[in-house]
Amino acid sequence: MAETSPLEPARRTRPDPTPDEVTSRYHAVVDNVNRVIQGKSEVVELVLLGVLAGGHVLVEDVPGVGKTSLAKALAASIQGSFGRIQFTPDLLPSDVVGVSVYDRRSSTFDFRPGPVFANVVLADEINRASPKTQSALLEAMAEGQVTVGGTTYPLEDPFLVLATQNPAEHEGAYPLPDSQLDRFLLRVSMGYPAAEAEVAVLESDGAVEVLPRLRPVVDAADVAAMAAAARRTHVAPGIRHYLVDLAAASRTDPRLALGMSPRATLSLQRATQARAATRGRDFVVPDDVKALAVPAVAHRLLLAPEAALAGATRSRVVEDLLASVPVPTSAGARR
Repeated sequence: MAETSPLEPARRTRPDPTPDEVTSRYHAVVDNVNRVIQGKSEVVELVLLGVLAGGHVLVEDVPGVGKTSLAKALAASIQGSFGRIQFTPDLLPSDVVGVSVYDRRSSTFDFRPGPVFANVVLADEINRASPKTQSALLEAMAEGQVTVGGTTYPLEDPFLVLATQNPAEHEGAYPLPDSQLDRFLLRVSMGYPAAEAEVAVLESDGAVEVLPRLRPVVDAADVAAMAAAARRTHVAPGIRHYLVDLAAASRTDPRLALGMSPRATLSLQRATQARAATRGRDFVVPDDVKALAVPAVAHRLLLAPEAALAGATRSRVVEDLLASVPVPTSAGARR
């Protein structure tokens, strides 16, 4: 049986924020990160929603579009710690979570924490590590803790894994298993910046000049309090039935070999609660579901082989589901 480490991370608490405070702090962080990441406000918002929903985010895109800068800017904006794991084929699980080292002088084992012990953890090119090393993140992402040598160590709060992978390269890559993909609350793609935004990047020399000068606009305790407020956001029975109807429709869609799991439905609900809270509401509306269904659900689905050959995409399937499933009335969505 695993023991719990007495080395608890510092848990800073704050009074419950008002809806207006949640909204203002959320936009303050987004605006601050946007000083580094030009023209990608929507992606920045989704990543921050992942934090507030207590989840993790997979960024799938080509190299050089700012994924690393995004993670660093977010950590700096919330006055949080930053850890980076560069996944390679020879990376070991202990390189991720840490290792216990024997101390001859005291005849005890001292735990040396790995880079996963941070508020924002960049798991760079996660699909280049072996499945065994990829799975080392599973407990951390799901439980907010790791177990080494029979002792359980809690991680920071808030805790976000921002994992990146390059879909254009397959040589030397290990596809993420379904169980690992399902641990990511959201999957986003940054894409290339618009011409105007790219000119601004050139003028500022990328993030080289901006990042070192970036100052926090909230702290980690503020973010934890905002996340707690998001969890209290009301989800009416009508919205819950809407989520279940979407899941049921996905499970019978002939284009899918694997539809939405109950975990996918729960993850979508949590994401909608965070979105509602950041917009000053204490209740979820159908538009929250529509806005987040693709980034929260598409990566969890498995296309049937014939549908994939016909050119179907998971994102398009989700969009079709949203178009076909009846939306609850405004009255039913708030009761």
